[in-house]
Amino acid sequence: MPRDTHEITREDIISLADYELIRKDKRQESILRKKFRRIAIGPYATIQFESWESMWLQIQEMLRIEKGGEEQLADELAAYNPMVPNGAEFTGTLMFEIDEEERRTAFLKTLGGVDQHIHLVIGNDKITAEPEQDIDRTRSDGKASAVQFVHFALNAEQVKNWESMDGQVMVQIDHPNYGHAAIISDECRRDMARDLD
Repeated sequence: MPRDTHEITREDIISLADYELIRKDKRQESILRKKFRRIAIGPYATIQFESWESMWLQIQEMLRIEKGGEEQLADELAAYNPMVPNGAEFTGTLMFEIDEEERRTAFLKTLGGVDQHIHLVIGNDKITAEPEQDIDRTRSDGKASAVQFVHFALNAEQVKNWESMDGQVMVQIDHPNYGHAAIISDECRRDMARDLD
């Protein structure tokens, strides 16, 4: 699959019948990759670093579930392509997860503007996430969305430092009401480096 184009096109999508033949294997691959591309940041947040493959699978799954044909496909491509890393960035889906709805709502009301407090740390560089611009992820009453879609744009030196495997890299949230960080494993770092070509 042409992941180096950094875009999923109509030609990349296979028929529902063909997808059924490989679905089990593709979902298994996804589960294995998520084991090291999904990182807990403190007790309530996790980030899933996305890839061409994860967005392709998401589109195929949505088409399988909704069976909306060509019209749906155009919408899915428009929705998910922005989250395919463009070769000089990482993208991630960050989720705040608390099972009890009342507690979750109260917690999210304290996290307004959290999308401005999500960072990737590479050595001495701190790269602040840029939120996906589809909708405002903080409501007027200050309640943050439980799901945040973010981009980390890297310059050439940061790409070089990431690929060198030297030093430590982390993902960090430094919101006044939620301050946590997590080290990104070497396995995850190597896999994510594939998104930088």
